[in-house]
Amino acid sequence: MFERSRNFTTVAAFDFDGTLSRRDALLPFIHFCKGNLKTLACLAAVLPYAACFALGMKTRQQVKESLLTHAFEGEPYAKILEQGNQFAKHQINNQLIPAGVAKLRWHQQQGHRCILISANLNVFLLPWAKKMGFDDLLCSQLDVDRAGNVTGRLLGPNCWGAEKVLRLKQLLGPKKNFTLYAYGDSKGDRELLELADYPFCNRFN
Repeated sequence: MFERSRNFTTVAAFDFDGTLSRRDALLPFIHFCKGNLKTLACLAAVLPYAACFALGMKTRQQVKESLLTHAFEGEPYAKILEQGNQFAKHQINNQLIPAGVAKLRWHQQQGHRCILISANLNVFLLPWAKKMGFDDLLCSQLDVDRAGNVTGRLLGPNCWGAEKVLRLKQLLGPKKNFTLYAYGDSKGDRELLELADYPFCNRFN
């Protein structure tokens, strides 16, 4: 996804929410775009889905897509991209965990291939990842219709759990091709941490 001048055999994969950032960024992003009342309305509309998820009747992706539909359905993707750029520029750095950023800088100084891998959205993670010097970004993406408007669905599976490992292997090839450092904080990172030669969980908080 980003320009690279050489190949890397050592990889550092970083989760975002709770690992590099102190909290999940999706609701703050919706609030940034919509304000208090619309955000509260979105949360209220999603409550039945969240209850069904707790009972095993809905998937994590279905709950997320319900929230995204109520927040952004029908809006021009170009508008959401610009809001994502502004959110990345003005909001994300306020929530960063300094020790996590320091570890990212260490890997970059060692010449390792640094990958941001997150279930959160491309619209704000992409500009932030580029600014921070990541070599690649693997994340969830908003689906867009032919008219250029957001549908509220994700383009493909939510980048969570086993999907993180699948995308990493699609990008890099078999695990034997690289040594992996992985940083995560939740069960959504479990499979990624299990794959790693050097797994680190909750080390920055």
